[in-house]
Amino acid sequence: MSALLDVILPVFIVIGFGWLAARAGKFSESHVDGLMKFAQSYALPCVLFRGVAGLDLSLAYDPGMMLSFYIGAFSGFAICFAGALWLFDRPLTDSIAIGFAGMFSNSLLLGLPITERAYGTAALAGNFAIISVHSPLFYGLGISLMEWARSRGQGISAFRLSRQIAGAILRQPLVLGIIFGFSVNLSGVALPGPVWSAVDMLALAALPAALFGLGGVLFRYRPEGDRWTIVWICVTSLVIHPAIAWGIGRGIFGISDAALRSVILTAAMAPGANAYLFAHMYGVAKRVNASAVLFGTAFSILSVWIWLQILP
Repeated sequence: MSALLDVILPVFIVIGFGWLAARAGKFSESHVDGLMKFAQSYALPCVLFRGVAGLDLSLAYDPGMMLSFYIGAFSGFAICFAGALWLFDRPLTDSIAIGFAGMFSNSLLLGLPITERAYGTAALAGNFAIISVHSPLFYGLGISLMEWARSRGQGISAFRLSRQIAGAILRQPLVLGIIFGFSVNLSGVALPGPVWSAVDMLALAALPAALFGLGGVLFRYRPEGDRWTIVWICVTSLVIHPAIAWGIGRGIFGISDAALRSVILTAAMAPGANAYLFAHMYGVAKRVNASAVLFGTAFSILSVWIWLQILP
């Protein structure tokens, strides 16, 4: 119970304040958009830049840890895609977007603060290693499949498709923060102290601002769409993905306790807002993915508490 009170509830209370402010009309949609723009385009890239720039690459990128998480994530995509296509009879493009929701956990806005509160700042190295390839891999897969599905029979060239995929990925501010972080890490360039101080200031503002803004974003979402499809996504995200990652990490690779914590507390997060943004980008499965983000975030209060009790 102490984990619920000390680790999880403060994170969700900040989200709840944002939701209540939006519901009361004190936090308008333009305010939400402005705050999220600041968080996602400027402050959170600084978090990733700082985290990746300071990683000990020889230690952080444990192959067993990375494979455990990503096999679980891609399994989540396959389960949600197959369920949407064959069980719930959704169109192919809808099914790809629903698969994306089952794969893209909210590793940044929920995974980082919960891991930090539970195990301290030093425990975040594994999280940053996982997140550093999170968006490129997932957007690469999602955009590739969606562009393929939409272009079937149109004869689009492989070069054009590759250019669309690369452009969509490289326009993401979070990806740019990761790239700049790797550039500093690998080059060994020592940035001036005032620059690091400025990065630290933005990074410290990132998670509180993003969590409060997330509450406002969630207020927009309405619990609409196919209820069983939403349940399918939530169960896959909150239970199946972390369970697969646990089984592979412990049963096959025998990863350390620290690595397992990063894997599970990244895998067990609810679908992130990117799941809705991806659906919105292509105009498919928007209500289902928005509802999955909303309900998954609410249900994760309990599911994350259970995972914290199980973790060593």
